[in-house]
Amino acid sequence: MDHISGYEVWLTQEKRAAANTLNSYLRDVHQFADWARGERLSLTQMDQEDIQRYAQHLEKKGKSNVTVVRSVAALKSFYTYLMSIRAVQVNPAKGFTPSRVERKLPSILSNREVDLFLEQPDPADSKGCRDKAMLELLYATGIRVSELISLDVQDLNLSASFLRCRSRGKERVVPLYKGAVRAMAAYINEVRSQLLEDPSETALFVNMNGERMSRQGFWKIVKRYQDKAGIHKDITPHTLRHSFAAHLLENGADLKSIQEMLGHADISATQIYTQVVNQKLRDVYSMAHPRA
Repeated sequence: MDHISGYEVWLTQEKRAAANTLNSYLRDVHQFADWARGERLSLTQMDQEDIQRYAQHLEKKGKSNVTVVRSVAALKSFYTYLMSIRAVQVNPAKGFTPSRVERKLPSILSNREVDLFLEQPDPADSKGCRDKAMLELLYATGIRVSELISLDVQDLNLSASFLRCRSRGKERVVPLYKGAVRAMAAYINEVRSQLLEDPSETALFVNMNGERMSRQGFWKIVKRYQDKAGIHKDITPHTLRHSFAAHLLENGADLKSIQEMLGHADISATQIYTQVVNQKLRDVYSMAHPRA
């Protein structure tokens, strides 16, 4: 087994990397390996200067700072694996910091925009009923789109008003507000069975062909209701996740609880929402204070 194949197994089995992380890291490492072959360099004989040269190579090709930083992160992970199998003694990417990237604050919706967005699906027809259930559940729980489409029927407990979410080898429980419970009950009791092609299908959310909803299918749903609502912000499934977290924080939830509900491994990922809320307060102050 070559080193990159071994790295893929390590990411999958040892690190339980999410599909998006796995794909992006492997792509970055393959690109690095292609560059190394062109430079007649061995992957196991790199030093920090080689990593720096590669970062400069990416910059010359017009890659953004974000892409360069992500690529270096992938290389740090790859060489951590090579160290674990004793293929190298040091991690050449460790300690190398590309140009610092200013982290953009996530875009969130206002409470009114959330209400307007969630009002768009028409629950009177089967498609609208399903769409409303999906969107309400997403905002109620802040789960990722990959987690949403992976849900099975048994993951939902309407009587106890909670959702069980499994991701990256871990399980978490997230409560549901009453509006989300009502939307889910209408979908489960009145619509889902009508959409199913195969009665043994376990997927909680299915498309109009009765098969498990895809990521692409759900993105199209979000974009359609954004257009229908006339909201000019770019709304993605992650916008609802960001809004869920920021609104909880605004209303007094503690960071640790939000971290657990979002499924963040590190609370530093959750702390970005403190900056979002603080920026919103600064904006309100600047607009409202008579001497601002």
